[in-house]
Amino acid sequence: MLPEPAIPFRLERGRVLPGFLDARDIPWLRVLVEEIDRFRSRPMRDLLERLRQPLPCPTPHRKRRAAVAVLLRLWKSELDAAVPPEKAREILFCAQAARATRAEALQLATAALGVSPAALESSLFADLPGERLVRAPEVIPSPHDIALRTNQLIVRSLLFRARRVRIKAEGALRPLVRQAKLRGLLCAVTQASEPVLDLSGPFTVFRHTLLYGRALGELVQFLPHCARFKLRADCVLRGEEAVLDVQTGDPIFPAENPKPYDSKLEERFARDLRKAAPDWDVVREPEPLAVAGTIIFPDFLLRHRPCPERSFLVEVMGFWSADYVARKLTQFRQAKIPNLILCLDETRACAEDALPADARIVRFHRRIDPLAVLAAAGALPGGSP
Repeated sequence: MLPEPAIPFRLERGRVLPGFLDARDIPWLRVLVEEIDRFRSRPMRDLLERLRQPLPCPTPHRKRRAAVAVLLRLWKSELDAAVPPEKAREILFCAQAARATRAEALQLATAALGVSPAALESSLFADLPGERLVRAPEVIPSPHDIALRTNQLIVRSLLFRARRVRIKAEGALRPLVRQAKLRGLLCAVTQASEPVLDLSGPFTVFRHTLLYGRALGELVQFLPHCARFKLRADCVLRGEEAVLDVQTGDPIFPAENPKPYDSKLEERFARDLRKAAPDWDVVREPEPLAVAGTIIFPDFLLRHRPCPERSFLVEVMGFWSADYVARKLTQFRQAKIPNLILCLDETRACAEDALPADARIVRFHRRIDPLAVLAAAGALPGGSP
């Protein structure tokens, strides 16, 4: 994420106007890419020093800082040493302790490691960030693609300062909801004239703000794959509240793979539960439920095969708070669905408030225990039906 002073935007009458890169920025982006690529296989400190100097052409300061942040993720640094640096330091320092002069210690260490003095000296601190060598990407993006990637970073950085985010998307909303749930975001789908994905922003959580902000920003890359979309975020910038609007046609780099990726956590849970309870069917992503102006997307339906009337819905939560859990339970009660089991990630609690006492809750860490879920459903011996 970009720090607020580095984000290209302006505030105008309560609105956030992002400083998107466009065709006018292509010439200096091309120069910037050429300058960075000159430093491939050279120490990263040399590149960073060059980037602190002006380019040989006019550049907008904030846009350039944003573009540099994107490019430094592509031109990464790598360790290149004849000897692992930790081993080189250990051998040389031990030799230094055993010998009176540096030359003698260096000779002893090179003999032990089987390398030249120059190779040993270059390996000593090769793991420091500034000494790592610049590695160019296999395919260098075009200036146009870099502009789109930079615009995506600008939007993500602005969303990091959001209290609330609402997304309208034409067509199937479920893929976008799935992406939000896979990232553990606090979200709900409301429906009036059309469905709206309503997400809490990082400014509403008290813990894991950085992780949550990054997870929220990752949704941006999937928006261009919607037929039409409109995102509205209530942000706090420069101490003021302002509204950010992003919609179809805005120049944002799309995800390379728009297909929803699998959640290993959910896959493992489904596999473990089928093994632990062969008489229970596990249905992933059952039909959504409409209730009181909202749409609920359960993660699983558990159905007892011999007695199909025995069924439970399972909701897996990433980031959560007691208030969010209470609202989720209220929705299911309004839908007259009492058989809900909530699986809460212990490491992603966003507040310390007490949870509702009457809820079927299973806490987990990295892995959802299928026996705990079956116990919550009363499906184990001694449990209530």
